[in-house]
Amino acid sequence: MKRILMAASSLVLVGGAAFAGGYDTPVVEAPVAPAPVVVPANANWDGFFAGLQLGYGKPDELLTTDGAFGGVNAGYIRDYGNFVLGGELAYNAANMDQGDAGKVKDFTDLKLIAGVPYGRWLPYGTLGASYVKADVDGEGKSDTLPVVGIGVKYQVSDQWSVGSELAYRKGNGFDGTGEDLNMTTLGANVAFRF
Repeated sequence: MKRILMAASSLVLVGGAAFAGGYDTPVVEAPVAPAPVVVPANANWDGFFAGLQLGYGKPDELLTTDGAFGGVNAGYIRDYGNFVLGGELAYNAANMDQGDAGKVKDFTDLKLIAGVPYGRWLPYGTLGASYVKADVDGEGKSDTLPVVGIGVKYQVSDQWSVGSELAYRKGNGFDGTGEDLNMTTLGANVAFRF
């Protein structure tokens, strides 16, 4: 009998300890929603602008030299929200000298600009005409060449932007020489928007 009482007492103590805390309903937490993706607001590119550019160019075929160029630009961009459209006129003095064979003296570009802004960035493409002046074998030559390019601008403030542009000019039979004067340029620019 002692054994039965001892066993029963042990079961009561162990069983009582198991139920001492009572039953708690499990807590189910609501799922956490992912953080929203924040798309930066596009900067305003609308208005007239003027600026400076500096870069490096390489003509080939008729002249095979390379060198620096620098100049001024001005234009207008219309901002339509999801895209921009505008035009630019740029003049550049050049130092692409090949000695007695000749040199590229300067070039003036008139370009259409089209791009898609993303925040403060504006990737764009250009299409237009470039009036190139050169000395070839001691003779002054000039011709209008088609120009195509790609570039990107970054709006540092509401009025200032910086950028870079890669452009290619194709000169078939440059000014009656019978040879092509193709030219690739890569430049950096800064502009002030009014």
